[in-house]
Amino acid sequence: MAIPRLLVVDDDPEMCAMMVGWLQRNGFSVAGVHDGAGIAEQMAHRRVDLILLDVMLGDESGLRLCQTLRKDHDVPIIMVSALSADDQRMAGYRAGADDYVAKPFNPDLLVARVRAVLSRAHRAASLAYRRKAHNYQFAGWQFDTRAASLRAPGGFDVALSARERQLLQVFLANPDIPLTREEIARAMDIQGDAPADPAEGRAIDMLIGRLRSKIEDNPKDPALIRTARGIGYVLSCRVETLT
Repeated sequence: MAIPRLLVVDDDPEMCAMMVGWLQRNGFSVAGVHDGAGIAEQMAHRRVDLILLDVMLGDESGLRLCQTLRKDHDVPIIMVSALSADDQRMAGYRAGADDYVAKPFNPDLLVARVRAVLSRAHRAASLAYRRKAHNYQFAGWQFDTRAASLRAPGGFDVALSARERQLLQVFLANPDIPLTREEIARAMDIQGDAPADPAEGRAIDMLIGRLRSKIEDNPKDPALIRTARGIGYVLSCRVETLT
């Protein structure tokens, strides 16, 4: 299992640094940003398993950012705020938050809440799905999910099985993000809420081998779907999407 990657979003540099440091000391991989642009940058280029989002971010509203994230991502979100009245908490939950922590907080309690939210997030929450995209372009290839067609750079169509299409879409939705076999399996709904099964990992390896044989110039030395040592696999190319 990969170390959970957290994103702390707070416009107070000292608070942000304190939370990042404490969470890192408790075994998490953590990045800190201060605004919506920072969130977008992290989500586009890294796997994010949980976001701790301040409600008040200068000129930006954490609640509005939470609503925007919910349109395209399943990543768990914990709202963090000095506003602790019941109606303010309810506003956070209505915006799509999974939990709400009031400042000031006990750092150990924060860690416990993070672990609790992660433990019940039995979905591919870490993956930055581009749900509204139907057409992908990558390395000269074109993939249309609605037509279930894959066109090679040479202009000819390549036939994919249903599972191969699912796998390709998982990678195209998450370019340059190393994915574990478990994350890939969950994104393809192979495992659902069941515990990780070593056999499923082997099935993913075999499926990736078949997909590589169809889209790689040299499947034995892949340039697109690379092995991420110690993690799993990563799509290493630029991906453009059309809705």
